[in-house]
Amino acid sequence: MEQHQSSISLVKASLVATIIAVITLVCIILPAEYNIDPTGLGGKLGLTVFNEEPAPKAPGKASTGEQESIVVTVPAGRGIEYKLAMAKFDRVTYEWSTSNGDVYVDLHGEPKGDTTGYFESYTIATSDTMKGSFTAPFDGSHGWYWKNKSDQDIQIQLIFSGEFVIEGLK
Repeated sequence: MEQHQSSISLVKASLVATIIAVITLVCIILPAEYNIDPTGLGGKLGLTVFNEEPAPKAPGKASTGEQESIVVTVPAGRGIEYKLAMAKFDRVTYEWSTSNGDVYVDLHGEPKGDTTGYFESYTIATSDTMKGSFTAPFDGSHGWYWKNKSDQDIQIQLIFSGEFVIEGLK
């Protein structure tokens, strides 16, 4: 009789565990992982925000960690700048590469409100690719100056993420 009783207890425990698993799946896992919220409870608990697609950031829009990707053309024999407004201690991770050849690059920052022309360089190099990160040492405009010393236009693909407001081409 005791073995029969333990079998009944095992079936009851399994049934309860299955019910809890289904409730957890429907109310928590589906809204958080797949943005499927049949009960509406996931939205009320704030779980559906984990799967919302972020809107692309245009110049002047703030980003907090989202990855951005742009392609810029550096005309033959000329230079361009691409800038981000950043607060002190904000961090950006980046990677860029060229379509066909080396460019001179100066990754630098300019303090907010400065009228003297001061800027601080973080990296100066000639390369066709670069990967890294930097933390803004001060509030201001931070970014890349690329100079194309060749006689052909060069495209640069820049991928970056972190905390910033896009200023764009300067």
